[in-house]
Amino acid sequence: MSRTSAALEPPADAVRPVRHPDAPAPGELLGAHYEHCFGCGDGQPHGLHLQARAGEGVTITAEFIVQPAHQGAPGLAHGGVLTSALDETLGSLNWLLRTIAVTGRLETDFVRPVPVGTTLHLQAEVTAVAGRKIYSTATGRVGGPDGPVAVRAEALFIEVKVDHFVENGRQEEIRAAMEDPDQVRRARAFEVNP
Repeated sequence: MSRTSAALEPPADAVRPVRHPDAPAPGELLGAHYEHCFGCGDGQPHGLHLQARAGEGVTITAEFIVQPAHQGAPGLAHGGVLTSALDETLGSLNWLLRTIAVTGRLETDFVRPVPVGTTLHLQAEVTAVAGRKIYSTATGRVGGPDGPVAVRAEALFIEVKVDHFVENGRQEEIRAAMEDPDQVRRARAFEVNP
C-alpha cells in the first residue's frame, strides 16, 4: 500500500480491537445493513449486492460479482465501484465491534484490472482502535480467496452517535428505518454510511 496520508497510521496509544461479545459468530452471513444500501442492499437493482460473513477476531470476508452495470472501461470494473466494495466491506467490520461509525478516510490502490463477470473476494480486518477512531485494512482478490490481489485499501472510520444520521439523512428514510420493529435491522441501518 502506498500510503499518502499520516491519518491512516494508528497513534502510539492505539489498542488492539476487541470483538463485541454479541457480534455475529464466525462464518455467519451478515446480510444487508439497509435494504437500499448501494453496497449490500437488495433494493438497489444496480448495487453490488455484496455478501459479507463474519470471520475470526475482528475480520470479515465478502464477495461480489462485477456486473455490466459496474463497468468503467469496456469490460472492466469501474474503480469507484471497486472502492465502494472495499468501503462496504470495511464498514461491515464495525458491526463486529457493535460501533456506529462512518468512513473518515479511505485510500485505495488498484493493482490489476477486474473484468466484468469476475467475483471479487474481499477480506478486511480492524487493526487498531484509538478513542473514536477505528483503523482497518482490506484486500480484493480475483480467481478465489487466495488469488492475486486486484485492489487494497486502508481506512479510518470515526465513531458517531445515531444523531449523525437522524440530523443529516432524508427524513422519509430515517423515519422508516427508526420504525422498523426488528431491533437488529434498526440498529444496522445506521452502521456505515458517511
